[in-house]
Amino acid sequence: MKAFINYYESLSCAGNTDALMDAVYSGKSAISLDNSYIKERFVGIGKMKGDDFFHSLEDVVTQVLKKSNLENYHNTLLIVGSSVGGMQESEKHYFQDKNYKNIDPAKHGIGVIQEYLQKQFHFLDTRSLSTACTSSANALLLAKRMINVGAYQNILVLGADALCYTTACGFSSLGILSSKACKPFDKNREGMNVAEAVASLLIQDTKNENSIELIGVGASSDAYHMTNPDPEAKGAIASMKKALEDAGLKPNDIDYINAHGTGTIANDAVEALAIETLFHATDAGVSSTKAITGHTLGAAGALEAIISCEVIKHQKIPLQAGLENQENQNINILKKSVQKNVRYVLSNSFAFGGNNTSLVFGTVL
Repeated sequence: MKAFINYYESLSCAGNTDALMDAVYSGKSAISLDNSYIKERFVGIGKMKGDDFFHSLEDVVTQVLKKSNLENYHNTLLIVGSSVGGMQESEKHYFQDKNYKNIDPAKHGIGVIQEYLQKQFHFLDTRSLSTACTSSANALLLAKRMINVGAYQNILVLGADALCYTTACGFSSLGILSSKACKPFDKNREGMNVAEAVASLLIQDTKNENSIELIGVGASSDAYHMTNPDPEAKGAIASMKKALEDAGLKPNDIDYINAHGTGTIANDAVEALAIETLFHATDAGVSSTKAITGHTLGAAGALEAIISCEVIKHQKIPLQAGLENQENQNINILKKSVQKNVRYVLSNSFAFGGNNTSLVFGTVL
């Protein structure tokens, strides 16, 4: 069985999917400066409109159902990829009460999202994955494999993470938050933007006229360091190679690479080296859309999967927003959005601990 992405929707600081793609193609960042997360310092933050994260979850899942060929989700597996789960709920109680005693541990973990949505939609079954910033990319990887072996006909993948003080302060302690919208692959980049998003894709074993196929998945774990990637890029190269092999493609078949591109010093240099090593003889366009959305952590893989599908549907490759002084001159980072025949897109998601996942999306033949 093949895995077809038939319906999807998202919410991020750039708005819904249509608004997101307008921003991606125009290079207009949706990042705002905020000093409420890090005391006495403004940093770039990607915040969704509205304060009810669980309402946003329900809204996105409802929108996918309305677009789909399903009457309900009763014959659908839900796979959630999240990095922080219900952490924002724990923080809300802590700051409100100035005490930890009213925090409910049952509403803190990764499984909170699946449990909430199960009550609303009554899925056939649910699963949750938490592998830091590759969480929803790995949820898509798992969904493809389950569809391929005929385990399910319908799988809804949801990537979701809310803004939390804990994560913002954690990244701040590492010294990798930017005081403005991030500048992936720029010599003068200073760090990442913490952001939030909800992104959901319905994957099925049958295609329709709008299908995009998830044709290749690859993962690796180099375990070089708790937070820094292997400087020789071995893990990133391995995950991309495996995804290409799974898809039955060669590097020169890829038209666009949606880079992980967080804007940090270490990540961008290593990912650029990996792309240079594997795609040096190709003209694949490269950009990171995190310059628009910020880094949505566990939701990033699903959000950028939607962007990858939209790139194929629009036959248009997005520019690298914020780029002024390109560091690695040996990769084809785009200075403007380009209309081009796009058949295959590779999307990277990399995480702490050397956890790497690459996905290949393609037109349905």
